[in-house]
Amino acid sequence: MVAQFLRLKLRLLANIFRRSPWQVVGIVVGLIYGLGVAVLLFATLVGLRFSGDVAVIRDAFIVAGAATIIGFIVFPLVFGVDDTMDPRRFALFGVPNRTLAFGLAVAAVVGIPALVLAIVLVGTVFTWSRGPAETLLAIIAAAMAFATCILLARVASGLASLLLATRRARELMGVFGILLIVMLSPILVVLVSTDWADSGLGVLESIAGALAWTPLGAVFAIPGDAATGDWGPAILKLLIAAATLGAIWLAWQALVARMLVTPGREASAKNYRGLGWFDRMPHGATGAVAARSLTYWFRDARYWVSLLMVPVVPVLVMVPLSLAGIPLSYVALIPVPLMCLFLGWSLHNDTAYDSTAVWMHVASGVRGAADRTGRLVPVLIAGVLVIGLGSAVTVFVLNDWRLLPSVLGVSTALLFAGLGLGSFTSARLPYPAVKPGDSPFQAPQSTGTITALVQSVTMFGSLLIASPAVVFAALGILVDPAWYTASFAAGVGLGLLVLVWGIWVGGRVFDRRGPEILAAALRA
Repeated sequence: MVAQFLRLKLRLLANIFRRSPWQVVGIVVGLIYGLGVAVLLFATLVGLRFSGDVAVIRDAFIVAGAATIIGFIVFPLVFGVDDTMDPRRFALFGVPNRTLAFGLAVAAVVGIPALVLAIVLVGTVFTWSRGPAETLLAIIAAAMAFATCILLARVASGLASLLLATRRARELMGVFGILLIVMLSPILVVLVSTDWADSGLGVLESIAGALAWTPLGAVFAIPGDAATGDWGPAILKLLIAAATLGAIWLAWQALVARMLVTPGREASAKNYRGLGWFDRMPHGATGAVAARSLTYWFRDARYWVSLLMVPVVPVLVMVPLSLAGIPLSYVALIPVPLMCLFLGWSLHNDTAYDSTAVWMHVASGVRGAADRTGRLVPVLIAGVLVIGLGSAVTVFVLNDWRLLPSVLGVSTALLFAGLGLGSFTSARLPYPAVKPGDSPFQAPQSTGTITALVQSVTMFGSLLIASPAVVFAALGILVDPAWYTASFAAGVGLGLLVLVWGIWVGGRVFDRRGPEILAAALRA
C-alpha cells in the first residue's frame, strides 16, 4: 500500500511538467532556485564542521530549527495548499485508518520542500560529526527533525482543508498571513541592526536556551549539546523530541480518522433583511452609488484587504526610522499622513473593480459627477475618522497641541489629493483588476506600463500637491510655529481644489467614455 502511495505521488509530481510551457519554465526556475539554496546551505553546514565555536553554532541551529518547524505549521494553515493527497480522496477504498495515515505520511516525503529539508538536515550531520557518539546522535536527531516537520506539514494541511474549505475562510487566513509577514518585518530590521559582536550573542543564547527545552527546538539541540559535552541534557531533549514526534503521529492518525467521516464544509448562505445601505443613503444617483460602494467595502475582500493594510504601512516605516535614531517627535508625525496617503490612493482604479457591473452605471445614465462622488463616500468616512482621531492622538502623544493645524493640513491634502486624482484616473486610465469573487491576492493580467504609470502618477501626484503643506509644517517645526496655520490653509485649500477638480473632470470623462470603460471591463 505504501508503494502505491509513493507511485501515485511521483505520478502527480510528473504531471506538473505537462502544463503550459511558461508554467513549466516557472516551475523549473523555482526548482533550481530551491535546490540551489539547499546546496548552498549544505556546503555552509559542512564548512561549520571545522569551526571551533560550538556553542554559538548550537544556539543558531536551535533558533533556525524552531523557525523551520513554525514555517511547516504556519504556511499550510495561513496560505492553504492544494492537497492532492487529501485523506478524504481515499475514503471509498476501504483502507484502514492507520495504514492510510502511514502511507500518506510516507508519500509526503516525495516533494520539493521535503527534498530541500533533507539536504539541509544531512548537512547538519556533517556539522556535528565530531565523534562516533555525536555523529550517531546527529543522525537520529536529523531523522526525527525530518519526520517531525513532514508530519506537522501533513497535520497543518489536513486542518487547513477542514477549516479553510470556504473562499471567505481562505481569504481571511490569507489576510492574516500577509499581516503576519508584514508585522515580522520590524523584527528582521532589529536583527539586522543588532550588534551581534557585542550583545547579540547573549540574546541568541537566551532565546536558544529557552527554545531548547520546548518541542520546537529540542530536536535541534540534541547534537549540539552532545558536541559540547552536555550528555545529560542531550538525552533529556532526545526524550522530549521523541515524545513530540509520537504526539504528532497520534494527532495525524486522529485527524485522518476524523477527515474520512467529515464532509467538506460549504459556505453558508446569509439572509439579509431590507436593502442595507440603500435604505440608509439618500435616494438619488449619488446616494445609490455611495450605498453600492459601502456595500463593496464591507463585503468584498478586495476592498477590505487593502483597507487592513493601511495601518500596517506606518509600522514598517516607523520601526526602521526609530532604529536609525530619528527622534520620536518626528517619527510620531508620520503615521496619520501616511495612512491618508494610502487611503486616497486606494481609489485610483476603483472603476475597474466593478468589472462588467459598470454597465449599470453606463446604461442607467448616471451622471459622471454622481458616480465619482458616490465612490468617494466610504473612503471619505474612513479618512475623516483617521484624520480626526489620529491627529488628536498624535498631538496628545507629543504633548504639543500647536502641531494640530499642520497635521490636519498635511493629512487632508494627501487624502483629498489622492481621491481627486483617483477620480480622474479610474475613469480615464482603468487597468485590469482582480475580478469580483476572486482571491484578492491574485495578480490579474495587465500591461505593466499603464499599471505602473497610473499608480505612480496618483501616488507622487498626491505627494506633490501636499508638498506646500509639508513645507509649511517643517517651517513650523524648525523656524516658527506660526507656519502651522499656513500648513493647514494650504493643505485643506489645495486638497479641496484637487478633490473638486477630480470629481468634475473625472465625471466628464466618465460621461464621455462610458462605452470605452465598459469595453475595457469586458476585455479584462
